[in-house]
Amino acid sequence: MPNNNGGVKTRQQMAEEYGVCRKTFNKLLLKKNVILGRGVIPPKDQVLIYNKLGVPNGQ
Repeated sequence: MPNNNGGVKTRQQMAEEYGVCRKTFNKLLLKKNVILGRGVIPPKDQVLIYNKLGVPNGQ
């Protein structure tokens, strides 16, 4: 799971990892009851997302 920007990622970056658009990624998060704050996604929340949605292919 490559990180940049000090370990934080944007929703767009994470959506690209899963091969979906940002809007679809947000819907997936809502479906799995993952509530995030605004702005970038810190590493601890990335781990939560990977646990709920699974690790994307190629990661």
